[in-house]
Amino acid sequence: MLICVFLVSCDSDGNDALPPAASTPAYDGVIVAMGDSLTAGLGVALPRSYPALLEKKLQQTGANYRVINAGISGETSSGARARIDWIINSKPDLVIVETGANDGFRGISVEVLRQNLEAIVEAMLAEDITVVLVGMRMVTNLGSEYQHRFDSVYPEIAGRYPVVFMPFFLDGVAMQAELNQEDAIHPNERGYQIIVDNLFPYVIQALELKNK
Repeated sequence: MLICVFLVSCDSDGNDALPPAASTPAYDGVIVAMGDSLTAGLGVALPRSYPALLEKKLQQTGANYRVINAGISGETSSGARARIDWIINSKPDLVIVETGANDGFRGISVEVLRQNLEAIVEAMLAEDITVVLVGMRMVTNLGSEYQHRFDSVYPEIAGRYPVVFMPFFLDGVAMQAELNQEDAIHPNERGYQIIVDNLFPYVIQALELKNK
């Protein structure tokens, strides 16, 4: 939301005058953070979600990018795939793809996850949108075979497509009680700050590739 503030001044003749409105600096570009509740920031205030923190960190370093939070709590990779056109219509320079955790929790076929991720990545690349793919890892509830196949999907796709790959979105945060909310799944504010610090170099790498 942009807030325009108009300041009224008085000229030397005592007549009210409006100074030229200060122009809002244009964004260098748009980043869309596509994902589920981990992106939406379930359980924390929106300014503490990772997309908001990432935007702030980028702008602090002189990269004036708008980061759109396109996270939907509870969404699976199939839901993310269904939103491809909406994401593309946002005209992003870069899309961060974080999806799949809910597939794993629901025991959805790993092949469905693979096909959805491939479709998302291919659609973005076809529109010359740079992609940061973030990996997920699954707990062992559904057995070690499912866990291994699930965990392998992300690096396999990253090896086949020209994307920037962050191996694990929750690196250093998962299973750390002090960095997560009471459900032990969703990061708290401290956890999201660590995620942003970890993700930041991958985003910078992707932006450098985009701007070459």
